[in-house]
Amino acid sequence: MGSDIPKPFLKLFGKSILQRSIQCFLQIDGLMQVLIATSEEYFEECKSIFDDISHEEIQFNVVKGGNERQDSIWNAIQHLTTEIDLVAIHDAVRPFVKKVHIDNCFDAASEFGGAVLCVPAKDTIKKVNSENFITETPDRSQLWQAQTPQVFRKKIIAEAYESAIKENFLGTDDASLVERYGGTVKVVEGSRENLKITFPIDLKIAEFIIKEGL
Repeated sequence: MGSDIPKPFLKLFGKSILQRSIQCFLQIDGLMQVLIATSEEYFEECKSIFDDISHEEIQFNVVKGGNERQDSIWNAIQHLTTEIDLVAIHDAVRPFVKKVHIDNCFDAASEFGGAVLCVPAKDTIKKVNSENFITETPDRSQLWQAQTPQVFRKKIIAEAYESAIKENFLGTDDASLVERYGGTVKVVEGSRENLKITFPIDLKIAEFIIKEGL
């Protein structure tokens, strides 16, 4: 992004991207806990965000992040309260996920054990070898782009992480760990507005979405 400030703490019209992402979940029925994994230098900023959006019925916690995304999530999983049954893992830089899509993920995870918000692939995907020659063109009708949240029963995601750590496996997302562990993961169709803010152009798109009230 070309900034010294980590992406989740960049501001969009006065609110950090992280705060906007958290607020997407605050109206979810039964939400009990919000955990943020980050570096220690941003603990106080996270706590300040929590103070701005505090809800008496929701527990807010900040935990130390790890070297990899997977390490950070594992740290957070270990701080989940015992009463929690379903765990939603969400990118801090996806501030436009819709409540209906979060609800649909929770419903699917409750029934099948795991669910991932996705959108159908709109581009043709090429598989290449180490020298960048095309070896295969997968059928696009069977390809989906994974987003977040990714929702799982707590027991399933905890055991999948424990297995990955034990066998030194690093997955590209949380569902890949559950798939590897033998769990069932349902695809839930989401929206392309649920963009992940990664590059400067994404900030411009995010500003447009907010201005237009999309």
